[in-house]
This record gives sequence, C-alpha cells and structure tokens, in this order.
Amino acid sequence: MRDPDLQRALARRLSRIAGQVAGIQRMVDDDRYCVDILVQIAAVRAALGKVGRILLENHIRTCVTEAFEAGEPGERDAKIAELLDVYERFCRT
Repeated sequence: MRDPDLQRALARRLSRIAGQVAGIQRMVDDDRYCVDILVQIAAVRAALGKVGRILLENHIRTCVTEAFEAGEPGERDAKIAELLDVYERFCRT
C-alpha cells in the first residue's frame, strides 16, 4: 500500500473495529443478551468486510494495473492468479 492517506484511513477503521471487538468482549463478560451480542458481531463483520473491499480495490487499481502496464506476460499471469486466489478467499468470508 503506497498511499499514506489510505493507510491512515484504514488504520482509523481498524482502530474502531478493535474498539467494537473490545465492546463485544465486555458484553460477553457482562452476560448480555445473546441477540445484542450477535448484532454487534454482525457490525464488526460488516466493518471488516468494508476494510477488505477497500484493500482489494486498492490492490486492483495499483499492483494489478502496474503489472498489466508493465507488459510482461509472466507478471500479468502471476497477478491474475494472485487476484483470483485472494478474491476467492475474500468471498468465502
């Protein structure tokens, strides 16, 4: 990741997510209502998904684009394989 603004934005998002996870831990420790905990877990999953989508978009716009502009078939093929692999992993979550 080469964009310092993006890096800071993602760090802020991840800090908020860490706070949400800590809140979920407190809810469990306090024996809160299961549905309330599940709602918070869903919120964390959605927030992490957003971070992943931002990272995936950035990867496509930078690394993958650069590989295609380089014009070397081996590098392009490697980036396509890498992208397909990460996309498959990301979609499973």
